[in-house]
Amino acid sequence: MTATDDAVPEAPAVAPEDAHGTIRMEGITKRYGALVANDGIDFDVASGEVHALLGENGAGKSTLMGIMFGLLTPDAGRIVHGGREVRFASPADALRRGIGMVHQHFMLVPTLTVAENVVIGSRPSHDMRFRRRELEAAVGEVAERHNLHVDPRAYVRDLSVEDQQRVEIVRLLYRGANTLILDEPTAALGSAQVKVLLATLKQLQASGRSIVIVTHKLDEVMAIADRATVLKGGRNAASLERSAFEQRAFTQAMFDAMPDPVPHERHIALDAAPRIAIEGLTVASSTGRPALRGLDLELRPGEIVGLAGVAGNGQTELLDAIAGVAHVESGTIAVDGADIVSQRPLERRERGIRVIPEDRHDAGLVLEMTVAENLALTMVPAGEASRHGLLRRREIRAHAEQLLERFDVRPGDPDRRVHELSGGNQQKVVVARELSGAPRVVIASCPTRGLDISAAASIHRQIESAAADGCAVLVISPDLDEVLALADRVAVIFEGRIVHDVPREQASSEAIGLAMVGQAPGAAATAAADRSATHPTTSNG
Repeated sequence: MTATDDAVPEAPAVAPEDAHGTIRMEGITKRYGALVANDGIDFDVASGEVHALLGENGAGKSTLMGIMFGLLTPDAGRIVHGGREVRFASPADALRRGIGMVHQHFMLVPTLTVAENVVIGSRPSHDMRFRRRELEAAVGEVAERHNLHVDPRAYVRDLSVEDQQRVEIVRLLYRGANTLILDEPTAALGSAQVKVLLATLKQLQASGRSIVIVTHKLDEVMAIADRATVLKGGRNAASLERSAFEQRAFTQAMFDAMPDPVPHERHIALDAAPRIAIEGLTVASSTGRPALRGLDLELRPGEIVGLAGVAGNGQTELLDAIAGVAHVESGTIAVDGADIVSQRPLERRERGIRVIPEDRHDAGLVLEMTVAENLALTMVPAGEASRHGLLRRREIRAHAEQLLERFDVRPGDPDRRVHELSGGNQQKVVVARELSGAPRVVIASCPTRGLDISAAASIHRQIESAAADGCAVLVISPDLDEVLALADRVAVIFEGRIVHDVPREQASSEAIGLAMVGQAPGAAATAAADRSATHPTTSNG
C-alpha cells in the first residue's frame, strides 16, 4: 500500500486554470423538433459572483443550465471557460472543470448514507467498504468547513429536505466545484430555512465560489444576487446590475402583464356539516416513530384551509393518510359523514378526494408517458378511458386538449412526453388532472412549487374556483405567503397535532411562526407531557 493509499481521500482536484475565471455562454441555441427552447442566448457568470437567472416557466432556464452543466448539448453557440472554448460531453466532464449543479429534484439515493451519496462515482466501490471511516471523515470535514452541518453516517431517507439539499451541496464541494448552479433551491423550504440557505450561499461566495441561482422569487434575488439575467420565450429579455434591481423591472421583463390577485368572493356556510372531518388521527412515520398524534381537523364545503408548519411535523403523513397510502393506527377520516379509513385509494377517489403531491416526479407523473396519458392516469382504472379493455385514445386526447387550454400548459401538445416540459408546466399537468371533474376534497401539497408568479397565480385561481364550487381544500405549504394568500383559515401543525387554528383575518405571521416551533398556547406543554410519557424519568427513591 502506497502513502497515497494511506492518506484520507480528498475531492478530485480541479486544474488551477479552470478553478476560477468567467464562464461565458455565447449564442446558445437548443431545439426540440419545432420547439426552440434556447434561441441565441448569451449568459455569463464571473468568478466570485452570485448571478440570478429568472424567467417564467418554459422560458428556457433549465435548458440553458443543463447545457452549462453538460447535461445537454447545444445545437449552436459556444461556452468559454477560463479563457478557452470548452465542450462538455457529460455532467462529469463539466464537474471536472469545477461546474456543478443542484437540481430542484435531488439526485440522491435514499437507501445510502450521506457519505456514500457524496463519494459515489468518484471513488472506487471498494473504498466505501474498506475505508468507510476515512471517507466519512473526509466528507464530514468538507461539510463542517463550509458550515453545512450534516451527519456523514445518516441515511438520506431519514433527512429533512433542508438537510438533503446540504448533502447535494457537500457533494459538489467534495468534488471540487467552484461554480455552483442551484435550480429553484428554496422551492420546498420554509422562511427560516431560506434564510439559512441564503447565508450559506453568501459564505460560499466569500470563499471565492461563483453561484448561479435559478429562481422565481424576487425577494431572494434582491437579497443575494450581484447580477440578474431574465429570459423570455427562450431569448435574453434583460440583464440587470444590482444597482438597477427593482420589482417592476423584473416583472416587466418576465411577463406581458401581471396576473390579477386571487379573489375571495366565496360563501362558506360555517354552520354546514364538515365536508371532511379528521378526529384523533394517529399515524407512524416511515421510521416507525409517531408522526401524527391524535390530530383533529375539519374543513367545510367551499373552505380553503392553509396548513403551515416546519417540514417533518406530520404534513406528509397527513396527506398520505387522507389519500389512503399510509396505515392509520387510530382515528377517523370522514367525508360527508362517512368514515373512509378502511377504503382503498381508488374508492376514495371515487368519493371525490384528489391529491396534488409535494413531489411531482416521485408521486405525480410518469415522466416517459405523454401529457395526454398522464392526464388520463386516473381515468383508466375508473373505466372512463377504455372500452372492452382497449384505450379510447381519441377521447383521451380530446380530454387532454381541453385541460391543456384551461390550465395554460405550454406547449399545449398532448403527445409531448412529460419529461420534455419545464418543471412549472409539469406541475400544471398534475394540477389539471387533480382539479378536473368535480372534486369534493382536494389536498394540495406545495401546489405552486417551482412556478413563476404568473403560473402560481393561475393555479391559485383554479384552487379558488374549485372551492367556489363547494370543494374543501387543504393547502399544505412551507410558503407562509402562499398560505395567507389562499386560505380562509390558517392551521399550524407541530409534532403531529394542530396547535393553532384561526381565521385568516385574525392570523399574524408572528403568532404562526411561534406556533410552528411549538410556542402556541398549550403546544409546548402538551409536547413536553408527551415526551415525558414516552420517556418517563426514573427515581431511586
